[in-house]
Amino acid sequence: MSKEVNQVLEGTDALNLEQDLATQMVEDLDNYVNRAILSSMEKREALWNRDFSNHEAYSKSIQPNKERFLKQIGCVDERLPITSLSYISTTNSPIEIASGSNYRVSRVRWQVFEEVEGEGLLLEPKDKQDVIAQIIAIPDADWTPEMISGISEELPQSAQYARNLAELGCRVVVPQLLNREDTFSGNPKIGRFTNQPHREFIYRMAYQLGRHVIGYEVQKVLSLVDWMDQNESPIGVIGYGEGGLIGLYSAAIDERIQSTVVSGYFQEREEVWREPIYRNVWGLIHEFGDAEIGSLIAPRTLIVETSRGPEVEGPPIARDNRHGAAPGQLISPPIKSVETEINRCGLVYEQLDSIDNLQLICPEDRLPGSKETLSGFLSGLGIKGLDINTDSTLTNQSDISYDVASRQQRQFIQLVDFTQRLLREAATRRQEFFWQKTDNSSLDNWKNSCVEFKEYFWKEVIGRCPSPNVHPNPKTRLIYDEPKWTGYEVVLDVWDQVFAYGIILIPKDLKPDERRPVVVCQHGLEGRPQDTADPKINSVYHSYAAQLADKGFITYAPQNPYIGNDSFRVIQRKANPIKWSLFSLIIAQHDQTLEWLAGLPFVDEDRIGFYGLSYGGKTAMRVPAVLERYACSICSADFNEWIVKNATFDSGYSYMFTGEYEMVEFDLGNTFNYSEMAALIAPRPFMVERGHDDGVAPDEWVAHEFATVRRHYVRLGIADKTEIEFFDGGHQINSQDTFDFLHRHLDWSVPE
Repeated sequence: MSKEVNQVLEGTDALNLEQDLATQMVEDLDNYVNRAILSSMEKREALWNRDFSNHEAYSKSIQPNKERFLKQIGCVDERLPITSLSYISTTNSPIEIASGSNYRVSRVRWQVFEEVEGEGLLLEPKDKQDVIAQIIAIPDADWTPEMISGISEELPQSAQYARNLAELGCRVVVPQLLNREDTFSGNPKIGRFTNQPHREFIYRMAYQLGRHVIGYEVQKVLSLVDWMDQNESPIGVIGYGEGGLIGLYSAAIDERIQSTVVSGYFQEREEVWREPIYRNVWGLIHEFGDAEIGSLIAPRTLIVETSRGPEVEGPPIARDNRHGAAPGQLISPPIKSVETEINRCGLVYEQLDSIDNLQLICPEDRLPGSKETLSGFLSGLGIKGLDINTDSTLTNQSDISYDVASRQQRQFIQLVDFTQRLLREAATRRQEFFWQKTDNSSLDNWKNSCVEFKEYFWKEVIGRCPSPNVHPNPKTRLIYDEPKWTGYEVVLDVWDQVFAYGIILIPKDLKPDERRPVVVCQHGLEGRPQDTADPKINSVYHSYAAQLADKGFITYAPQNPYIGNDSFRVIQRKANPIKWSLFSLIIAQHDQTLEWLAGLPFVDEDRIGFYGLSYGGKTAMRVPAVLERYACSICSADFNEWIVKNATFDSGYSYMFTGEYEMVEFDLGNTFNYSEMAALIAPRPFMVERGHDDGVAPDEWVAHEFATVRRHYVRLGIADKTEIEFFDGGHQINSQDTFDFLHRHLDWSVPE
């Protein structure tokens, strides 16, 4: 390196950190999110406005919270009317498959949506006039309805809570949940399979479309409530494990459920990110711990039973062509955690003078459905004094060979089909949400009409974390001394104990007092700033930051945190429940970086452009959409029909079959595809770079989505500010038309 070159950029302190800066940055971001999780509980109360003056006033005061909860779990579709359940029988399978002393057992189904049915068992008194209560008994995801009904012998009768309630004279319906196996997770028509549990597979496609496997199963329960509500007998819900989750959420939503038992589930939820990803709910602990969800049930009866919950080490083992499932474990809820959470819930019950309606029951055998639990459950329905017998016998059992796997497959495929219909309708919903509510009659009208949508995109879709709250305190050190430019590593403080990191390349021919444009050059997945900035690295980036510096641009290559394999995906998992995402953090880092760049004496703050490849292309869509300091944006090797890419069941291009479980963004499909994000960037210049052989998506998806962008820019009268370059190549920087685009729109000519 030349001795004449400054080792530290003027106006900055020396950078002396010796550790891997990318790894340290990701670790610091992870710790920042951990601190935010810990503080989430104390911040929740600001989102509630409870009125404890009387029960009716309380119910009204929590309605806004309940409505937000409904949206978060994707419980938003109108159910079909229901007047009856349908018996399932064939010439080989009778309607009645077993009977007890005073009840019969049948297989039933019921319609929920056009494509979706619930399915399970009905245990009903032989004399329907003898029904004392109507119960929805929900097993864990890996338990069949037969297990808690005594039709199969895997469980002791003391844990067969559906059977035991039927013995007492209750009408009981036991729905089938999607299990944690991966038998049907894939599409044999295109030869793609995965080891994702059935619940995760549905979660992935549904989450992108504002739905959730949780919401779907809650809807199946509420459809039963609709049916039961036509009769006078009281309604209760009891669930274990995953069934406890579904039961808790159902009762929180529907006041017709008078008594609820949650067994083997209720606990503190701050570490929900450790659990299987199908329990990931956008913004959950931002507003709702289990105590807050329980408070939506108050003052009705809620019994929490500390049975031993399901224990799952992880998804099915990856094998052959089956892989890609997200990590996640289930352990039995620690009793101390259960007690802590129910005590918080008890504060609400106390203020409603209903503390007797909240009970914690710890069965000695740690099995669900203890006698004490069932007694309290029925008491909440106004039924007392019954002798609970767990030693009865079933008679007339038949149909033992029933194909429960086919029932599981039907439940799975129905939810696939329903979600795929939602995917086909998503473009129409985006029209209604965005395009029909914005005004492109003039540039001013467009800018004004987009303000609320930019805020919505940032806050509700990406998640808005606190803005940088410290001075950037820039630290730099020289790492490149090339013939035409010098390069410095840069570290900028963003929050306390959190920094942003990158590399700035500065042309040597800068004149005194000259201000030049900057191109921010963003790497992709598992990349580093050196990939774009180091002229000696041969890769798909073609050292494009260095190439642009050769042409006289100042370039800056940020380190984005999507590096370290699962390290960054865990951040995404932690961030989602507090209503953040990885891009919440990325936006804040870029915001601080832009602030620093704009203050450099040789930078023209009005001419800072963005150019990103692959995951950097994802950044090119999201960050400039909300940070207007970026004067233009280029999306390379990523732009496509993004919603289809994430949620389709019918294409090998889909993320449904890969390990990128962090890709899905809640409700994005109904709000902002890539054309809508580009519209938020407008009227600033926007460009797409696309190689014909890029495996991200086919050309047709790219061209289809860009057509909407092109039409929008034409209607705004700025057709010259958007373009697409198709080139003969793959997933790479091509740097032909894109460089011309940057020269033109950042008003820069190579000095003679």
